[in-house]
Amino acid sequence: MKNYMEYKNYIGSVNYSDEDECFYGKVEGLKKALITFEGKSVDKLKKDFIEAVDFYLENCKENNEKPEVQCKGSFNVRVGSELHAKAKIKAEKEKISINELVKLALSQYLETA
Repeated sequence: MKNYMEYKNYIGSVNYSDEDECFYGKVEGLKKALITFEGKSVDKLKKDFIEAVDFYLENCKENNEKPEVQCKGSFNVRVGSELHAKAKIKAEKEKISINELVKLALSQYLETA
C-alpha cells in the first residue's frame, strides 16, 4: 500500500480525515506553490489531484511562469570522511568523477529496490 499519487512528475500525499470523512492531500516538495486536493472517495481524490496539477500547470503557462518542480536534479549528501575517501579512490580508479560514481551507485541501488 502506498500513501501517495503520481501525475506528470508530481507526487501528491494521501491522507484521510475521519472527522470530515474525506481524503485530502497536497503536492509535496514544492517551496512556493501550494497545490491541494480532496475527495469523498478515492476516485474523486484522484480526479481532483489531476485537475489541481493541470490547473497549476495551465495557470503557470497563462502567466508565463516556469512551473515549480519537486526535484531539480541536484542535492547534497553528507557521507562522512571515510566513505568520501573510498568514493574518491574508486572514482579515480574508474576514471570518472565522484558525481558520476554516485549517480551510478544510486541508479543501481534503485533498480534493485
